[in-house]
Amino acid sequence: MTTPIIIGIIGLFVFLLLIFSGIPVALSMLIVGIFGSMFLLRQPMSAFGMASDTIYSTFTSYTLSVAPVFMLMGDLATETGIGNDLYTCFQKLIGHRKGGLANATQIVCALFGAICGSQAATAAMMSRVAYPQMKRFGYADTLSTGCISAGSCLAILIPPSMALINYGIIAETSISRLLIGGLSTGIVLMFIFIISIWIWCAIKPDLAPTSAKVSFKEKLIAIRKGGLIEVIIVFGISMAGMFLGWFTPTEAGAVGVLGMVLISILFKRFTLKAIGRAIKNTLVMTGMIYCILAGANVFNKFITLTKIPAALGRLVTGMDVHVIVIMLVITLIYLVLGCFIDTMPLMLLTTPIFLPIIKAIGYDPVWFGCYMVVISGLGAITPPVGSACYIVSGVCEGVPLMKVFKGSLPFVISYVVMAMLMSVLPEIATWLPSLMK
Repeated sequence: MTTPIIIGIIGLFVFLLLIFSGIPVALSMLIVGIFGSMFLLRQPMSAFGMASDTIYSTFTSYTLSVAPVFMLMGDLATETGIGNDLYTCFQKLIGHRKGGLANATQIVCALFGAICGSQAATAAMMSRVAYPQMKRFGYADTLSTGCISAGSCLAILIPPSMALINYGIIAETSISRLLIGGLSTGIVLMFIFIISIWIWCAIKPDLAPTSAKVSFKEKLIAIRKGGLIEVIIVFGISMAGMFLGWFTPTEAGAVGVLGMVLISILFKRFTLKAIGRAIKNTLVMTGMIYCILAGANVFNKFITLTKIPAALGRLVTGMDVHVIVIMLVITLIYLVLGCFIDTMPLMLLTTPIFLPIIKAIGYDPVWFGCYMVVISGLGAITPPVGSACYIVSGVCEGVPLMKVFKGSLPFVISYVVMAMLMSVLPEIATWLPSLMK
């Protein structure tokens, strides 16, 4: 007799097969979730009823309304050219130091990620803006493309992180706490990237020639014209409002949108065409995310019915091994799967399976959300998926994909160091959220 667990395992294999066949993630989850539930419930109408209720509750969820407002904030920054100005500003500030432009790229990736939340958008924008500048100043393609690929991944950690928002919805964990935890985690990872660049340039000085130093006056002009202070103020108000309990995450996003509109007006970038493009891009991305989450929630209902999470939880808690061994196994699974599956589908697939285990061994769900995004984000710069590397190679004309992957290799080591730090010091992700009101 076929048990629910066997049906669940078959469902997981079918899901992976559908993804590798090129079928969209949302549709793959929906198909497996509905038909798998039919086998378990033995009643087709019950499965369809469960799916329709789940889809309706997803699309009417107030919690999920945080996604479109933060995406609109990012699209406004992209369409009005604020991201370009930020890079020009940091180029003037630290471009004269060894590896300075590469380090400036990390800082701008973090700042742009803070106003868009999209790894793909950050990779595309920085490839258009940062790569030509580093090329002009004689930077090696391996360093310039590698640092862009890695830096773009900060966007999936730094608020407004769509990955953490979606994890919070699936895991039923405070999104505000996750975003604040992602902020501290992303900042630490950014500094690890900067240190990696410094070490790389110290070992191979020819990778990054220094540029001419600019005067203090020119630096002040760059800060004023680059909108750095304004962007920091907008981001700071949104994050501080959540931290102090003044705003819900959705309200914080709305404040950010208003801030971006005011900045675009201040710098005379506000046009109806730019606003129209930003709204159009937001609607397209919102529809995609809502569909993915609706499919994921139906799929998660199926996984719960299979009793796989409960069985794994009992198995792990009954194992006579240290929790570090359990975390090592989970980490290795993410590292392997991350080479083949993008962050979002990987997170949606594994959260309902591993989260009960994480809770059972005493780890904080907020820490696990940040840790999982860090580990699964590694897949964006490793073959064969390596979505960030594909984008960078595509935008940076004439740079072969394998050269981009080669340039990303030192940052793979940085990710491993970050994972070890988070394991030893979980406070990296949990200390700031613990202070929230």
